[in-house]
Amino acid sequence: MTIARLDNEVYFKKAFTDPFVFRAFVKDIVGIEVDPEKIETEKAFEPKVGSIAFKYDIFAEDVKKRVIIEIQKVEYDHNFDRFLHYHLSGITEQQRTSDDYAVGKTVYTIVVITAPYKVHQPSGEIVRDEVLISKLDPKNLRGEEKTLFGHVLIFLNPNYKGDTTPTNFRDWLDLIYESIHHPENPNINENNAGVKRAAELVNEDNISPEERYEAKMEAARRKTSVKLYQEGRSDVATEATEKMLNKGKLTVDEIAEYLGVSAEFVLAVKKEMDG
Repeated sequence: MTIARLDNEVYFKKAFTDPFVFRAFVKDIVGIEVDPEKIETEKAFEPKVGSIAFKYDIFAEDVKKRVIIEIQKVEYDHNFDRFLHYHLSGITEQQRTSDDYAVGKTVYTIVVITAPYKVHQPSGEIVRDEVLISKLDPKNLRGEEKTLFGHVLIFLNPNYKGDTTPTNFRDWLDLIYESIHHPENPNINENNAGVKRAAELVNEDNISPEERYEAKMEAARRKTSVKLYQEGRSDVATEATEKMLNKGKLTVDEIAEYLGVSAEFVLAVKKEMDG
């Protein structure tokens, strides 16, 4: 069996928006049963929360729970802060639509990072953990946790394999890692029904020509975004924006999203071009 790389968002979303896979993944990683009415991709709150516009890769909620899944295969220095913002926005947005400060749904944010961490802790040490779990619930002076909020932020990174990682995490971490490093002969636990279903969905025999094309476009977009970020040069971003504007096939927002720049930046370049 050959499977597609799950560090490509097209294939990741194909697998993890499947209702059976989604429920199994959440059950294993978070330990809860969910039954969402629908599973959305590229979810954005309207109006947006705060001054930063963003979209969730995968978003679902049922009557009592809100589950957000993000895949991030390129590590930027601001990732941990950015995902904290995503997590807190999923909480804050509920207060905006409430008559008081109540938050009706518990928020679980799962971040899947498929590249080695480049982010350092405040101590200066590089993070080298497969699983990181952050909770908002406070502890008293005896170290006893009090469940006041219940919201959980989880980071998964299969690049740092741990000997003591529980099976419920291990099965999914192996699926992601093997799809990237050994796609032609992945060593995964097919006794886990959710993992088996996910692997079948991204089996090379089940990938359509349209999905392959979208995946190639996604890979190209990410490569461009990385180059712009790493070089940190406005002239590189300007040149890329000008080329895309000249083609006239994409909107300002689409160009901004593709290149990882702001819509204001694209408009400024357009204004310069128009003279």
